[in-house]
Amino acid sequence: MEFAQTLLNWFRENGRDLPWRQTHDPYAIWLSEIILQQTQVKQGWDYWERFMDHWPTVEDLAAATEDEVLREWQGLGYYSRARNLHFAAKQIVALGHFPDTLEEIKRLKGVGDYTAAAIGSIAFGLPAAVVDGNVYRVLARHFGIDTPINTTEGKKVFTALAQSLLPALNREGQGAGLYNQAIMDFGAIQCTPQSPRCSVCPLMESCIALREDRVGVLPVKQKTLKIRERHLIYIYVRCQGYVAIHRRGPGDIWQGLWEPWLVDSPADVPCAAVLQCQNVKHVLTHRILLADFYLWETAERPVLPSDYIWIKETELDDYAKPRLVERLMGFI
Repeated sequence: MEFAQTLLNWFRENGRDLPWRQTHDPYAIWLSEIILQQTQVKQGWDYWERFMDHWPTVEDLAAATEDEVLREWQGLGYYSRARNLHFAAKQIVALGHFPDTLEEIKRLKGVGDYTAAAIGSIAFGLPAAVVDGNVYRVLARHFGIDTPINTTEGKKVFTALAQSLLPALNREGQGAGLYNQAIMDFGAIQCTPQSPRCSVCPLMESCIALREDRVGVLPVKQKTLKIRERHLIYIYVRCQGYVAIHRRGPGDIWQGLWEPWLVDSPADVPCAAVLQCQNVKHVLTHRILLADFYLWETAERPVLPSDYIWIKETELDDYAKPRLVERLMGFI
């Protein structure tokens, strides 16, 4: 277990001091893991503290409305995470305790293998290895593995290897959880995607990628979906202190969020509407959005599709909106 011990030694000196590491409260740990899915620690930290301040217990979170949760989540993106978080909080309350086995943890909405392993190992000491982007990179480079990480075979290979490297519990009752945090931090700080610190790496003598000059090509990832572009045209309709908005429907990446009037083409834009900004770029995982934004001030409410509602403009901040819409409104 020399590999694991080296990482643990490195972690003691270099590990990040994060607030959710100062507790074994499974709620706080679960919350951090959900927020940090698809989100960098620097950005997620503020959101974690905000959620903990608003809802210090899982019962508090379960009692909140979905709108309240989405509003606090605003700006983080991938809003299905917020909806799943809220649903899972209700699952936990209904269960009567936070689930403490991998099987039970995986039943929570929005929790997959990685998140279950992180929560289970850190909060409950379960012997489960995490496998995320940082772990893939560290293992692929150190052991010289060129199996693509985004294939079924690759996932099996890396999951088995990661599990085999887990240390046993130490005298303080720490084992898998501490090691999982160590290898994730090692990938985030030491064995980074670009410009890894190989010259001062404690694993440099045993690293196959360094010895074979393959650090820059590992891990291997197969090319997948092609990035697509979509053009959006929004019209901010203002009428005597009120504005028109509608809520995105089920099955949408922005499900449950609110937005101004969205039209299909430039021909649908009223002549009186004034262009505020054009081709504002917003990048998602597999899509690039380009948005035009118009302001239409009118003395009479126009006829809009039936799912639009009129609200006081002063109350607009009470409605959770996609980050793109927030940006566009800054041009008014």
